[in-house]
Amino acid sequence: MSKKQKKIMVLASAFALILGIAPNVNAMHIMEGYLPGGFCIAWGVLCIPFLIAGFLSIKKTLDEHRNLITMLAMSGAFIFVISSLKIPSVTGSCSHMTGTGLGAILFGPAAVSILGLIVLLFQALLLAHGGLTTIGANTFSMAIAGPFVAYGIYVLCNKCKVNKRASVFLAACLGDFFTYCVTAVQLAIAHNTDTTFGAALGKFLMIFAPTQVPLAVIEGILTVVIFMGLETYAKPELRAMGILKEAK
Repeated sequence: MSKKQKKIMVLASAFALILGIAPNVNAMHIMEGYLPGGFCIAWGVLCIPFLIAGFLSIKKTLDEHRNLITMLAMSGAFIFVISSLKIPSVTGSCSHMTGTGLGAILFGPAAVSILGLIVLLFQALLLAHGGLTTIGANTFSMAIAGPFVAYGIYVLCNKCKVNKRASVFLAACLGDFFTYCVTAVQLAIAHNTDTTFGAALGKFLMIFAPTQVPLAVIEGILTVVIFMGLETYAKPELRAMGILKEAK
């Protein structure tokens, strides 16, 4: 590891430490016990095919390029740190960045489903952020739906010859916001007894929007900055993933 790479690692570690020191707030992804048991099981079952695909995707990547394990771990750590910074938004949930767009661009959306599940499990156990009963719903929204949309937007932008940094920004930003659209749907399905589904969905979306829209924009900008750093200091890894040629 060169001196420049060592400096980047030290700065990244310091940045992660600073971001990880956040005030304790009474909020979660979707908190423990906030969804009926049937919904928890259904969302968990829905995640299984994606998790299997994610496991196979990661296995294939590491079998072909073992040196990418550090990059994969850093992508997971980025998701953990950035999604731990939460702002209370509505009873039973919260607004925060997801960090999954970067992983989806680098390793594909299937692999991020595994990273997201691990992150959500650790957050539920160590930070009381989310819950074990709701981990299926949280995994689907943050680790599956958001990353697949982010990756789809990134690929579409590349095909349309959109500027690389603009592509990364749009992928991370819209992937983040779509996560909360799915979360709003999940909450609306479970809590629409006193109104229609459409009214409940609109209510949750309106409550999320004031905090989630600016957070999505911030995540897009932050992801672009990190991607630029990777272009400079992780050329061998990006070349192994086939991204370096696109990034030029």
